[in-house]
Amino acid sequence: MARGAAVEAVRSRTAMLLVLAVLPPVLEEAALVAISFHGARGLAPQVTAVWPYDSFHDLRWLLVYHNSWWTFALGLVVLTVFRGLLTAGLTALAWPERAPRPPFGWLVRRNLEVAALALVIISPWAAISVAFSAVALSLYLFASLAPMLVLAPFLQRAGVVRNWWRGLPTIELLGWSVLNFVVLTVAGAVISSTTGWWGVPVAALAGLANGLLWQRTVSAAVLPARIRLARVPVAPVAIALTMAAAVASQTLVGLAAGPPAEWRPPVLAERLPDRVPHAVIAIAGHDSQWNGRLPEDPRVERFSYVGLDRQGRPLPYGPEATHQSLDSSAVLLATQVSELHRRTGRPIALLGFSEGAMVARTYLDKWAQPLPVEAVLLFSPLIQPGRAYYPPAGYEGWGVAAGWELRGIFWLANLGRSVKSRPDEPFVRSVLVNAPFYRNRTLCPVAGVRVIAFLPTVSAAEAPPGEYSRIPVFQMPALHGGLIGQRLAQERVVDFLAGGRVDEPRREYRLLQRLGAAWQAPPLPLALNPVWAADREGDPAITGRICEPR
Repeated sequence: MARGAAVEAVRSRTAMLLVLAVLPPVLEEAALVAISFHGARGLAPQVTAVWPYDSFHDLRWLLVYHNSWWTFALGLVVLTVFRGLLTAGLTALAWPERAPRPPFGWLVRRNLEVAALALVIISPWAAISVAFSAVALSLYLFASLAPMLVLAPFLQRAGVVRNWWRGLPTIELLGWSVLNFVVLTVAGAVISSTTGWWGVPVAALAGLANGLLWQRTVSAAVLPARIRLARVPVAPVAIALTMAAAVASQTLVGLAAGPPAEWRPPVLAERLPDRVPHAVIAIAGHDSQWNGRLPEDPRVERFSYVGLDRQGRPLPYGPEATHQSLDSSAVLLATQVSELHRRTGRPIALLGFSEGAMVARTYLDKWAQPLPVEAVLLFSPLIQPGRAYYPPAGYEGWGVAAGWELRGIFWLANLGRSVKSRPDEPFVRSVLVNAPFYRNRTLCPVAGVRVIAFLPTVSAAEAPPGEYSRIPVFQMPALHGGLIGQRLAQERVVDFLAGGRVDEPRREYRLLQRLGAAWQAPPLPLALNPVWAADREGDPAITGRICEPR
C-alpha cells in the first residue's frame, strides 16, 4: 500500500514537472505568433532549458530590449527572480526519489544565487551574440555558443549541490547538457520551418523534453557515479577562463575572418579570359591592406579605401582605412568607377568581399541609374546585419548596456594590438544607422545590374529564419573568407563576368539556416527604434520576407 502511494506521488510530481516545463515555452511561442514576430520564434523552447541555456535566452532578450539604464537594471532584477523561482520549482519536482531533498526554501535561495551568477558569467557572451546580430558575422555566433557547452554541467550542479565548485562534473551530466543543446537546436529549426500556430505544439514538445532532461540532470548531479578531482575548485577556474575567453574571442574572430594582410584572390593573381568584357574593381574587406602591388590583369584594379592619386590610380592603404563608414567608402568607389570607365571605355564589374561587398551594395543604392557598372559579385556579404542596436557612447537608446559591455570587451581585446577594432567605429555605426536598408535589401535585385552572391555555407548561420536572397547565389562549403580563393568559385566568377547565368544554391543551406535560428539574438523591430522608424522599408523580422516596402 505504501509502495503504491510512493509510486503515485512520483507520477504526480513528474506530471507537475512536465506541466511547469511545458507552459512557459508555449506561452512565449504563442505570444510571438500572436504578434507575428517571425524572427524570434525559435528561442521559445529555451525558457525552461537546463542551465545555462535558460539564462542565455533571458540575457539575449534583455540586452536587445532595454532602452535605458533603469529598464536594464529592472530587467536584471525581474529576470533573476523569475529564473531563480522557476528553476527552484523545476529542481524540486525533478529531485530523485532515492535522495533526501533539501528544504524548498534552500532551493529557492540557491537558485536565486545561481541565477544571479549565471547572468554575470554569461553576460559577455550574450553581448557577443548581440554583436553578431549587429554585423551578421557567423564567427561571433559560434564564439558565443562554445562557452554554453563548457559551463552547462558546472551550473547544473550549482543549483542542487552545496559544494558544487569542487570537482569535475560527470560525463553523464555533460552528456545530458549536450543533448539539451541538440534538442533546443532542432526545436528552433522546426519552429522556424512552420507557419502560424504550428510552432506552439513544437514548443510544447520541446518543453516536455526539457522537463525530462531536468529529471536526468538533477539526478546526475545529486547521485553522481564518481566525482573526479573532488577537492579541487574546478568550477571557479572554468568560469574565470570562460569569461577571459570572451575577450580573447575578439582576437580569434579577427584572425579567422582575415588578419591584416595582402589580399590577393585569383581575380587579382591571374589574368581574366578574353571573353570577359569588363574592367573589374576588386574591393577587399575589413582590416585588409594594400601595398600598391598591381593585379596581373591590366583590366583589374584594386579599390582603395583612401582614394586615387592625381593620375587617377588607387592609392595604397592600411587596415585602419577600412574602418570608415560605408557611405564614405561608397563615395570613393563612385569616383574610382567613373575614372576606370573613362580610362578604359569598358563596362565596369565590381567584386567585393565581406565589407567590400557591402561597399558595392551601398554604391548601387546611393548612385542613380544608369551606371557604368553592369555586374556585381558579392562574396560573403553580411546577411541582414543591423538586427540589433546600441546607441553611440554618451547617449541612451535601445541596447545601451550591450553597447557599453561590448566597448569594455573590445577595449581589453585591443590591448597590445596594433590594429584596433571598436564597436563604435564608423563602419559599424553606418551598418547600425542604415539597418533598415541592409536588413531588407542587401541581397535584392538592382535594375540594370546583374548581381550575384557567393555564399559560404557557414553564412547560413548568419541568415535569420525566412527569405534571405532574391538574387542568384553560388554556395559551397567554406568559412567566411574561404570561398573567394576556391578554384570552382573563380570559374563561376569568370562565367558570370562573361555573361553566363550562375545560380547554384545548395540544399543543406536552408537546413543550416534553420538550425542556427535558436541561437541568434532576437531582432529589434524597425518600427520600435526611433533611429529607424522613418525609413520606408519592410521588416524581415516580422514578415520573414526581404525586398519589400513597409
